[in-house]
Amino acid sequence: MSQKTYKIVRLESENVKRLKAVAIEPSGNVVEITGENGAGKTSLLDSIFWALSGKEHIQANPIRQGEEKARVTLNLGSLTVTRRMTRQEDGSFTTTLVVENDEGMRAQSPQKMLDAIVGELSFDPLAFTRMDPKKQFDQLKQFVAGYDFDAAAKRRKEFFDQRTDVNRRTKDLTAQADGVIVPEDTPDNPVDESSLVADLEQAGAHNVSIETRKRNREALQNDIGRRETMVTNTLAKIESLRTEIARLEEAVAADREWIKEQQDRLAEAGPLPEPIDTAAVRATIDEARRVNALVARKRQRMDLEAKAAESAREAKKLTVQIELIDEEKAKAIAAAKMPVDGIGFGDDMVLLNGFPFDQASTAEQLRASIALTMAANPRLRILLVRDGSLLDKNSMKLLAEMAESHQFQVWVESVGQEDRPGAIIIEDGMVRGQIAEAAE
Repeated sequence: MSQKTYKIVRLESENVKRLKAVAIEPSGNVVEITGENGAGKTSLLDSIFWALSGKEHIQANPIRQGEEKARVTLNLGSLTVTRRMTRQEDGSFTTTLVVENDEGMRAQSPQKMLDAIVGELSFDPLAFTRMDPKKQFDQLKQFVAGYDFDAAAKRRKEFFDQRTDVNRRTKDLTAQADGVIVPEDTPDNPVDESSLVADLEQAGAHNVSIETRKRNREALQNDIGRRETMVTNTLAKIESLRTEIARLEEAVAADREWIKEQQDRLAEAGPLPEPIDTAAVRATIDEARRVNALVARKRQRMDLEAKAAESAREAKKLTVQIELIDEEKAKAIAAAKMPVDGIGFGDDMVLLNGFPFDQASTAEQLRASIALTMAANPRLRILLVRDGSLLDKNSMKLLAEMAESHQFQVWVESVGQEDRPGAIIIEDGMVRGQIAEAAE
């Protein structure tokens, strides 16, 4: 069962902005409101919009200058909408809304009732063509039922921000790893310095022993020299010390025997061994320490590279999450039934036949915008075109054809089209013809 639709059967507007008092019973699908600038054409379209859309859309000074009250009444056939506005002492205004059916029964929540009738897209299809791509995208989202764009965008941003942090950390770790310079021939494991140090200590002890033995031999050699001197002196005194010859000869014999023993001992001792060159051992230790420092830097680099690789894997997982969200969004959009053939979604923009909406021709944009606005207002079949003067002859023809085929009532504001057949001319806040009646 189809829902009831509404058009304006009669419009009455008093003291709204530049309007004094107008009453219009439109005929046909296109209602052109024309006249000079400042005559009240925009005020008339504002009357329709404010009556239906709610207080938050009404401008700060909606009441005609010098008047205290304003009223708009829309007869929509089976419903009558009346919005009144009253000026307050502080310059603000209050507003009341009454919605009643043709039997006189009033709605308890009139604005809620109108909101159920009024679509989410603007009444003005030209306004859609002038929106930036992001706002057009947001407007079109209402046709993708059951998909929460905001929640998906929030989840996508969370994953995107996480991936950004991970990629930044990966980049930092990689840079740190690249900053650790290590020769290619550096081994993976450090050299055992303890064994080399032990060799050094053993060589030192060996050399100390040699030095001790050398000093002992030198001392012994000195003793031999002293004894030989004593023998020479003793022989020189033999003649004068005949009485001591016997004793001295015994002493000489003993000394000679001792000398012989010591000489034999020296002869049997053999040459001293060559000292060990500790410089070579120290050089080996220094080289081991240099290699170990390189090994430590290599391990540091390997650790940084491992962390960078892990970070890159984490970023890849986040990328998969982002791609899943994008895929889910793409599926929801693909499954949505668009009201216009060729209309679709890009990255935060509306596409028409696969290209950005603003790259389409003026006629294509107009046709699509009219169709979208009509689709978004299936019950309240009223469109307000505020810049009708921008429409050329072909665009006006297209607008009329679409209004006729979809049974919509299109209110078009234009400038200086008084000679156009059927146009309603506004002069000084009133409809031409009604001015004469008022004067009579």
